[in-house]
Amino acid sequence: MIYTCTITPSIDYTTYLSDFHTGALNRTNEVFYYPGGKGINVSRVLKRLNVDSIALGFVGGFTGTYIEQFLMKEGIDTDFIETDEITRINVKIKAQEETELNGPGPVINTQQQMVLTNKIRTLKKGDWFVLAGSLPESIPQTFFMEIASICNDQNVHFVLDTSGPALKELVLTQPFLIKPNEHELGELFDTIIANKQEACHYAKRLVNQGVQHVIVSMGKEGALLVTKDLVVSAEAPKGKVVNTVGSGDSLISGFIASFTNDKDAEKAFRYGVASGSATAFRSDLCEKSDVESLVEQVLLHPFQEQDVAG
Repeated sequence: MIYTCTITPSIDYTTYLSDFHTGALNRTNEVFYYPGGKGINVSRVLKRLNVDSIALGFVGGFTGTYIEQFLMKEGIDTDFIETDEITRINVKIKAQEETELNGPGPVINTQQQMVLTNKIRTLKKGDWFVLAGSLPESIPQTFFMEIASICNDQNVHFVLDTSGPALKELVLTQPFLIKPNEHELGELFDTIIANKQEACHYAKRLVNQGVQHVIVSMGKEGALLVTKDLVVSAEAPKGKVVNTVGSGDSLISGFIASFTNDKDAEKAFRYGVASGSATAFRSDLCEKSDVESLVEQVLLHPFQEQDVAG
């Protein structure tokens, strides 16, 4: 089974209007309410790719209830832990420019944290655990390390999508898959990555540290997959980018959906890039038909690293 975990989910209140003026009454043209959070996005895309998962995390109040009901309607199983505070609402204003107002995450106490780790201890060998997003201030950085350690003890495929100090520590736990962009990869080594050659060099350093699969997303430049046996560059399909929110989560979903089927990392990489692009070309997360139409457009090339200083 695949488990996704969103520590601080949200309701994304997304509103569209022609012009937005601060200090004035603004009337919207369209409004959408979506459950937000990287792990939740992974579960939603997996379901659209006909792969079941269970969404874990912390929710509370009427907003938490909305998220659970929304996912239930999409056929996604949940096993959330209830918090004492309501789940946050993030406001996204899309006008001539984009403006975002993100609410604070809830306080998650030690007992609630323990409930989650106990759930993870029930996972079985060969299960997947996708840890996505950042930690709220109420949870210590060591919490992610504890989760990674449990996954290793249980022989669970540990997939990690976070950034900053947490990512720097967690790469040492030898996760199955990480997906930094070029900026996040550079932060791990206190450098700036300017091209795929440099991205390949530093991704290989992560593999040498024990990370099994490193996917580096590089926007219009496509992406790189680096393992101990494989270095592949992908050219992203051509299309009009409508919304990049969720595209990275979709890439992870596509990779997992394919890999769980035939254990082929290169094929899974292609399907993941197609999934990420399919979401970027839509206003919402991708559908399977969108992904299938783009798979053949994802061009893969063996990539040869040249010497890079550092």
